[in-house]
Amino acid sequence: MITKTCGRLNAMLAKPIGWLVILLLALLGAVGAQAQTDTFPNRPIKLVVPYPPGGFTDILGRLLAERLGPRLGQAVIVENRGGGGSTIGSALVAKSPADGYTLLLVAPDLAINQSLISKLSYSVDDFAPITLAAWSPLVLALHPSLRINSAKELIDHAKANPGALRFASGGNGTGAHLALELFKTKAGVQILHVPYKGVGPATTDLLGGQVEGMFLQMAVAKRHVAAGKLKAIATPSAQRVAAMPDLPTLSETVLPDFEVVPWFGVVAPAGTAPAITERLHQEMLAILSQPEVRKTLADQGAEAVSVGPAAFARFIRSEVLRWGEVIRASGAKID
Repeated sequence: MITKTCGRLNAMLAKPIGWLVILLLALLGAVGAQAQTDTFPNRPIKLVVPYPPGGFTDILGRLLAERLGPRLGQAVIVENRGGGGSTIGSALVAKSPADGYTLLLVAPDLAINQSLISKLSYSVDDFAPITLAAWSPLVLALHPSLRINSAKELIDHAKANPGALRFASGGNGTGAHLALELFKTKAGVQILHVPYKGVGPATTDLLGGQVEGMFLQMAVAKRHVAAGKLKAIATPSAQRVAAMPDLPTLSETVLPDFEVVPWFGVVAPAGTAPAITERLHQEMLAILSQPEVRKTLADQGAEAVSVGPAAFARFIRSEVLRWGEVIRASGAKID
């Protein structure tokens, strides 16, 4: 192998004109790439949201797009490509040119699907992280008919009645499902998981008492708790959240270091020039710092954050490892 390689190099060096042509082409390519970076953006940008319209991901995507466009001097168009647990839209972006003109809004599904789906057509290595944009805390919500008012009481009840409690989720392998599996493992309890085809139907049955509990997004839970239709007993966030400051965390009460917080960010196809990803990060950082944007997110029960490309890449990899362990331990499978 070494001999063949050296032979090819020697042959190239023995033909000065050919060698010079190769060098010239390489230089021209580098110059072209730099010119593309210097003029970015010079046409509209597409932000793919791999979920149906109407949810928090769609709200966040449109919030970023409508403010990013004027800052870049180009339109930023949101394209919803829902389906397959975010895999359809994600695969589309993974195969797109790495030029900064096709972006993807991502959530924990990006990390979860790496272990949940055996024949996934892409991996996290197919993306260049740009920024972590927001957290959206969960609430451990119960139906009011259940005479349980704390996480400790919930665990005690579950241990005394193994498998009797039914907890809903929007489907197998979703964030709410895996949060439940992690809770069961850490607390040493048996709770029946009831998967639904979406958060909407799951919430409806929780409100109706067909199931007793659910890890529910705070924006949804807060509304129903205020109306007396649900009972909130804890949040799995690391710290108490501003939207419900009196709600204790699981970590401060019964399960130290327990933390599950849905996150949302933006990535580009792998190979996108660092100058472009950094430019986009800086622009989004400025957007996420705007008081009106932070208020809009807070109204949705979310919190604006901004973590740059390198730190976001490390975070995504840590999430892949973390949820991979939960999936293997629980035997969770996709619908």
